[in-house]
Amino acid sequence: MTSTLQTLGGAAVLALAATGTSKAQTAPLPTVTPVMAQALADLPGKEALMLTVEYPPGGADPVHRHDAHAFVYVLEGSIVMQVKGGKEVTLTPGQSFYEGPKDVHTVGRNASSTQPAKFVVVLLKKKGVDALLPVK
Repeated sequence: MTSTLQTLGGAAVLALAATGTSKAQTAPLPTVTPVMAQALADLPGKEALMLTVEYPPGGADPVHRHDAHAFVYVLEGSIVMQVKGGKEVTLTPGQSFYEGPKDVHTVGRNASSTQPAKFVVVLLKKKGVDALLPVK
């Protein structure tokens, strides 16, 4: 468990759970599972981090950012995503979503209140920087 939290930036994960909009605070939080982390030899100081995220029915994220290029690919269910200044989109299996390093992720939730949803996230980020950064 400790290595999992260190991989994700444990303090950021805990802070993320404690911040955000009231809707996200009352919704069940997602389960985030590290798949792999890999230093990128041809990009000094950078790494790729792959995660799976499972939203329970009605689950949602608090507002956050990544300070990374984030690539989302939906595996199961349906999710709703939006970054500040962008349009809200509903994604189904096989669809993808991108967040840039400066984007604030304002909406991240399961589109269903009865079915779970699961997606993969690949982050291209600076080594040593937490994967998830809370936004107040």
